[in-house]
Amino acid sequence: MDILNTRTVTVGDIAIGGAAPFALITGPCQLESLDHARMMAERIAEACAPTGTRFIFKASYDKANRSSLGSMRGLGMEAGLDILRRIRDEFGCPVLTDVHLPDHCAPAAQVCDVLQIPAFLCRQTDLLLAAGETGRAINIKKGQFLAPWDMANVAAKVASTGNERILLCDRGTSFGYNTLVSDFRCLPTMAATGYPVVFDATHSVQQPGGQGATSGGQREFAPVLARAACAVGVSALFIETHEDPDNAPSDGPNMIPVDQMGALIGRLRAFDDLRKQGE
Repeated sequence: MDILNTRTVTVGDIAIGGAAPFALITGPCQLESLDHARMMAERIAEACAPTGTRFIFKASYDKANRSSLGSMRGLGMEAGLDILRRIRDEFGCPVLTDVHLPDHCAPAAQVCDVLQIPAFLCRQTDLLLAAGETGRAINIKKGQFLAPWDMANVAAKVASTGNERILLCDRGTSFGYNTLVSDFRCLPTMAATGYPVVFDATHSVQQPGGQGATSGGQREFAPVLARAACAVGVSALFIETHEDPDNAPSDGPNMIPVDQMGALIGRLRAFDDLRKQGE
């Protein structure tokens, strides 16, 4: 199946799928404060404006899959959802956050346009069913341990609730200790399910546990992988960003400095236009 022949999932007023321009899922890995989230949303909007790129603001209120017990997890559900609600209202953009437990899904869905299933939890049936039952769009990250064709069974769990607003996201595949590799055959393979495919450029360059108590990463390769995904024809890109990645509370080694996002988005849109307008 051609990757451009997927169905379209609408998030807010953003069409994701088919030959539509890629949607950008972006923001800091972890919510830090309302002021920080506002600053990031403003700078992301400025970076997207020249190309008219539509973005979904992403940030997590809880990072439950940290490398060690001492790593910062976030602000918690109540404070985090309040911040995401304010960002959604003030900037008019859809918002996305991770959910880790079935009982997180309903309250998160009251605020968020997209619920994200973390890669390590992508086969957790109760979580997938609870997320699907909210009716929100569901971005499911492919587990680093799964083959891309296994995601058909994952998507079917959510679809069994009657919710087919499903996005399938590749974030690299385990390749030895502390290393991931991106196999771009994953994208059309997952698109064969009929659901739009997302490529996570920043977590694909993560080195899980690579710094001992924390994960490492090679952010310099994230733009390279994102360009390749655009050339394939991906429906959305997931790129985390921060104003000072080296001092971010989580996933700093993977994130793109926000002052580089405008130029990066411009280059990616050129690849995306070439692929999709050619069709």
